[in-house]
Amino acid sequence: MLDIARELCQLLEQGRDFAVASVVAVSGSAPRAPGAALAVDSDGTAVGSVSGGCVEGAVYDLCQQALQDGETVLQQFGYSDEDAFAVGLTCGGVIDIMVTPVRAGDPDRDVFAAALLAARSQETVALARVVDGPAERLGRALTVHSDGSYEGTLGDQPQLDRTAAARARAMLELGRTGTVVIGEEGSYCGRPLTLLVESSVPAPRLIVFGAIDFAAALVRLGKFLGYHVTVCDARPVFATQARFPDADEVVVDWPHRYLAATRLDNRTVLCVLTHDAKFDIPLLQRALKLPVAYVGAMGSRRTHDDRIQRLRAAGVTDHELARLRSPIGLDLGAGTPEETALSIVAEIVADRQGGSGLPLASTRTPIHHDTASLSGCAVREQPMPTAAPRLLDDSASVR
Repeated sequence: MLDIARELCQLLEQGRDFAVASVVAVSGSAPRAPGAALAVDSDGTAVGSVSGGCVEGAVYDLCQQALQDGETVLQQFGYSDEDAFAVGLTCGGVIDIMVTPVRAGDPDRDVFAAALLAARSQETVALARVVDGPAERLGRALTVHSDGSYEGTLGDQPQLDRTAAARARAMLELGRTGTVVIGEEGSYCGRPLTLLVESSVPAPRLIVFGAIDFAAALVRLGKFLGYHVTVCDARPVFATQARFPDADEVVVDWPHRYLAATRLDNRTVLCVLTHDAKFDIPLLQRALKLPVAYVGAMGSRRTHDDRIQRLRAAGVTDHELARLRSPIGLDLGAGTPEETALSIVAEIVADRQGGSGLPLASTRTPIHHDTASLSGCAVREQPMPTAAPRLLDDSASVR
């Protein structure tokens, strides 16, 4: 639901009724992850998607029915020989969909509104909903904030709400969306109650060091992927908003000094495009010690070898150097700034999702990575694998 917060907030502000269908769980080759949503308002207008087209028509009908009868329903969709192209997922996966009406006077409308408004404002917030359990609890919701405070109730048991809020906050701290299982009485034992926890956190950061033509293309693709993009360069003649109109901010500062002062987290992506030792070495010395998601540096094979020698001389360890993606990007045969930017973001996505970077036609692994179980929580993983050392040759830089 939180992935379409902007559109749903507009409906709330207009006093409109709507129903939301949310992906609760997936298995096999399902097209959308838990939390993906399709909403239908009282006029029949639809926003969002739960399956990329496979079951949208059937889910649309369920939303209209929920608007009429006010009932929350849980429905499973999968491949069906009799109905493969009408309703079933022709990709062979299975998805569980929960449809929740949000109408004037409904007890959880204000709870949904609090979560949606916070998500639209880029605040850190989680929405926890009962997706499996007693019928009277199905769809009940809590809005949970980063400080642990919450609004709403899952029933008439305060301990249940406190336990659910604590589990949702733990998911929120990791920025994860998925299901958690708790006891119906609020303990970790007894009859299970399954919650879908949707986490909404501020956009991850992409910091591009080096105000060059390749950076302009990378900024555009970074924004397309949903990053908050910063361009940093010590040269004021190049680091201007006019040259990078798509960037959220353009900073004139020495890269290593800016990196030491700015906000970072484990989703932050750092792309070093300057290939100039006086900028790169002090910057990478610091960057490779930070718990960020990705550090990549542009340059030829010769530039890379020289950079590695300088970093080792500056005291950077082999373990730290193994994290460096250099030369930056996947081998796409890129030539233009736009193609090079595509090769870089392709590597960033593969690194974040644990992909191989190989053509799908040459692999036998699942196209869509399955959800994983961690500490009793079924969550959509976003792993940050440690890069293996690269085998280098003397050829030119290839992306």
